[in-house]
Parts: sequence; structure tokens; C-alpha cells
Amino acid sequence: MVKLRLKRCGRKQRAVYRIVAIDVRARREGRDLQTVGFYDPINNQTHLNVPAILDFLEQGAQPTGTVYDILKKAGIFAELQRNRKRRAWTPLHEILLNINRRAWTRIREIVSLAFTENP
Repeated sequence: MVKLRLKRCGRKQRAVYRIVAIDVRARREGRDLQTVGFYDPINNQTHLNVPAILDFLEQGAQPTGTVYDILKKAGIFAELQRNRKRRAWTPLHEILLNINRRAWTRIREIVSLAFTENP
């Protein structure tokens, strides 16, 4: 499983973090799959590679708590929802929607006929 988490860099008393996609079994400073951004808590700077982050999140990567807060503040999850809605609406969905509409209209006709006819 892949996680988006912080990897500590910088010197003593001057921590800077890289936001990386990494296997959950790897250690904190272990080998990462890809660096997708950085976070400097002292200067309050953040740089994110949004397309790479969205790709990892769509593939099922789980962000840690701190990374989740950083991504939420940057509006990544709103973008992820827009991408999911955009991809979810396919011609197959349109076909199924039309089938459901026709089925419901037919059911309504049958029910209305059943209640209007006198035995």
C-alpha cells in the first residue's frame, strides 16, 4: 500500500519536509516512489505537484494526518472530487439512466392502469 507522508530533511533545529509517495513498509527516510512536494513549517511554505498527487490519490494512496491537512488546505480534495465526477459520467451511465427512466414510466403506467380499471 502507498502512503503520502512527510520525509524529514534540513539541518538540526531547521526541519524541512518533503511530501513523498512511499510504501508503508519503508522507514521514514527510506526510499520513496516519488517526491510530490515539500513543506517548510518555519516559513510556512508549501509546494505541491498537484497532478502527481491526484494520480496517487486516485490509485488509492492514503495520506497521513499532517499531509491530509496540508492537502485539504491547498484544495486538493475538491479537485479530486471534480475529477471523479467528471470521469464517472460516461455513455454507459447515460444508457443506464435512459433504461431506468423507461422502466419507471412503464411501471407508472401499469400501476395507474391497475388502479383506474374497475373489475
